[in-house]
Amino acid sequence: MPPARIFIASDSTAQDYRPDKYPLSGWGSMLRCAVGPEVTVVNRAIGGRSTKSFMAEGRLDAIAQDLKPGDTLLIQFGHNDANQAKPERYTPIPDYEANLKHFIAVARAAKARPVLLTPVTRRAFKDGHVVPSFPTYSDAARRVAKQEHVPLIDLAALSEHWIDGIGLDGSRIYYLHYAKGEGLPGYTEAVDDDTHFSELGARRIADLIADALAKTHLPIARHILKDRPALARTTPAGGPSCAS
Repeated sequence: MPPARIFIASDSTAQDYRPDKYPLSGWGSMLRCAVGPEVTVVNRAIGGRSTKSFMAEGRLDAIAQDLKPGDTLLIQFGHNDANQAKPERYTPIPDYEANLKHFIAVARAAKARPVLLTPVTRRAFKDGHVVPSFPTYSDAARRVAKQEHVPLIDLAALSEHWIDGIGLDGSRIYYLHYAKGEGLPGYTEAVDDDTHFSELGARRIADLIADALAKTHLPIARHILKDRPALARTTPAGGPSCAS
């Protein structure tokens, strides 16, 4: 297989984390377990960023400088774009759509392949079913993908379906829920976080993305491993290991 690269532009749900933050994990770290050794995953995801702040800080410009023809750029935002309490992050829907189109244009200018992702779900339930987390932003990403004729990974729908299927109690281990004194290096106090993923949660989300990527007609699809046992682990490895 020829070498290939996947760039990720996203937020804390995807980013790489230092070992001292474990068990906090991002799906971008685990996506490396879904591809062959010829693929390099360049994870530029960073916590607290929206399309607006990611661009304002020059992070998209930095990606533009590094992209090469044939690269794949995965674009997933929405969690922070929706945060009206943080004006430096908040991005109204019209601006969000315009920003996504700019990300796409940057990729195309480098002859790279852009892929839009709707924002991954939070763990929020009502009457026994998942409540869609950012429906207007998900709809906006779907519209832009259709308008711009780019592949869409509907991660919102995929993750909602998965979480809904395993239920409120079954989904708890995939997010950050730990009691005080459990001995986890990243958390000395109790934590109840239904936005960010545990190691196992990040693995499952990466597997959903890999499966969707494999079904596209993009060149990167042939680099997605058919068997991904590291992403199907039922016990944590203690970090982003690709051992099964």
